[in-house]
Amino acid sequence: MNQNLPFTPKLLERCISCGYCLPACPTYVITQEEISSPRGRINLMRAVQIGELSIDQTLEQSSYCLGCRACESVCPAGVEYGTLLEEWRSAAWQGKNRNLILKLLLFAVNQSWRVRLLGIFNPRNFQKSKWNEYSIMLGCFERGLFPNVSAAAQKNLSINVNGNQGCCGALHAHNGELARGKEMAKKLGEQLPGKIITTSGGCAAHLASVIGKDRVFEYSEVLFNQVDLLKPVLINGEKARVALQDSCHLRHGLQIYQQPRAILKQIADFVELPGASDCCGAAGTYAILRARDSKKVFDKKAKEIEKLNLDFIISVNPGCTRQLATQLKRRKIKTKVMHIAEFVALSNSINA
Repeated sequence: MNQNLPFTPKLLERCISCGYCLPACPTYVITQEEISSPRGRINLMRAVQIGELSIDQTLEQSSYCLGCRACESVCPAGVEYGTLLEEWRSAAWQGKNRNLILKLLLFAVNQSWRVRLLGIFNPRNFQKSKWNEYSIMLGCFERGLFPNVSAAAQKNLSINVNGNQGCCGALHAHNGELARGKEMAKKLGEQLPGKIITTSGGCAAHLASVIGKDRVFEYSEVLFNQVDLLKPVLINGEKARVALQDSCHLRHGLQIYQQPRAILKQIADFVELPGASDCCGAAGTYAILRARDSKKVFDKKAKEIEKLNLDFIISVNPGCTRQLATQLKRRKIKTKVMHIAEFVALSNSINA
């Protein structure tokens, strides 16, 4: 990329302004405003590129976008909108334009020792097992907030665990530090031997884009090969009734969505959530930095989940787990939220 230009020209040129992205975009669906759509935002990027607008004049829309990449799945021209968004934020979210909360979040995971502090009460944080074909990426905030996820993944699969690992850099790449995010992904790839398993959809997409998809596997991709060995999760003698919330980056970035469904169909009474592929509003730091807008995005999903009368709503990403649990509790919806690795760990139990 030309250092004098914020965006890679060939990526901007690919958009043909056809409008297929409009109904797929959560913020456009809410506002019905062109500027809040992928097409509208790309036009803002083009205006910055040719000097018609300053980068500061586009700051609001660079923040309002969830970065869910649903537009990529429906784009006939193959626009790499996720990459453009990362370039946009790397140009716009600097200096006074960088939110203080975001600065603190990035600081917390910028060094390996800080990441280990986040998981101080997670025993896997200090574990180093013998070499296996797969190494597990413990994640940064996941190892502190949801330590049972890595424990469940380790129970289900034979995985190498190296507690002395840092962040994959997804948080940086998605929030204005693209170069640093790539650097951290490469370092993690060097720290972890063999193939890498991650229980975070957003991390999987970022890590795969930097060190290659041949080395990075989302948890359900690997477990899918053993699906016939799994036993049903029962509640009062009946299969638990569950639905899946897709991870945006996992579905739209890596096109991984069939494997977790196949697993859940094997061990539960699986029901397809109508808006499963729609963003839940977590979107990495979005639910923290734009809490009010995040709640608006979730409103439709809350109604869908409540209507299905589920025992569990299953996630494949820690940010989604947090968002689902927080928003369902706020609305007093009793459906339990669980990561797929934790739910599979129940398959050896007689009752959930």
